[in-house]
Amino acid sequence: MKRSRINQIIAEADGLIRRYGFTLPPFAYWTPTVFADRRAEAAHLIQARCGWDITDYGAGEFSRVGLFLFTLRNGRLADLERSIGMCYAEKLLISRRDQLSPMHKHVVKAEDIINRGGADLIVELYGSDDSGGFAEDRGGVVQRDGVAYAFAPGETLRLAPGHSVTLMPGDWHAFWAEGGDVLVGEVSTVNDDETDNIFRDPITRFSTIEEDEPPLHLLVSDYRRWLA
Repeated sequence: MKRSRINQIIAEADGLIRRYGFTLPPFAYWTPTVFADRRAEAAHLIQARCGWDITDYGAGEFSRVGLFLFTLRNGRLADLERSIGMCYAEKLLISRRDQLSPMHKHVVKAEDIINRGGADLIVELYGSDDSGGFAEDRGGVVQRDGVAYAFAPGETLRLAPGHSVTLMPGDWHAFWAEGGDVLVGEVSTVNDDETDNIFRDPITRFSTIEEDEPPLHLLVSDYRRWLA
């Protein structure tokens, strides 16, 4: 993705988030220079990869296949392993109209996906086989608005604003917005996007960036290079 396109997506996303009454934390608006100057005190944000996250999954067509994310807070895997401490994470996502977030599962993370406002969010579901792989002939059970719901393989759930689904490790899912853009909330156990996204098809979680202009704000995938 071109950095100029990423900067545009950030500006548009910030406007949509504000329209729905959410305000991002102060570090969201740090420039790359401010982030570099404050990297010692911001060590947790950097290590937990909190912040802006934009991907086209390597497809090169963000409007068709892609996702906007902002990680508001994220715990530590060490705490999760000890079952004590900061074992949770929270994100805001924007799923654009007819924009696919491809079929994937998590091995560790359980998550609530919540429609915070906008159009309908469509979530497609499959179960796992005995080895944890994608199973086109298996369904499963999720929590839909806190109530147990048995889904058939390939079933789609329509989440209107205020509705949610709870997914456990091994629940294969893809999602997209229908009828307009959707602001999505995600509340989960500790999130590790580098190792805990298992995609059905071979795709890339983080995009390669073409630096055609300076970054407005750093992405979480920029931290190693810009803040080393």
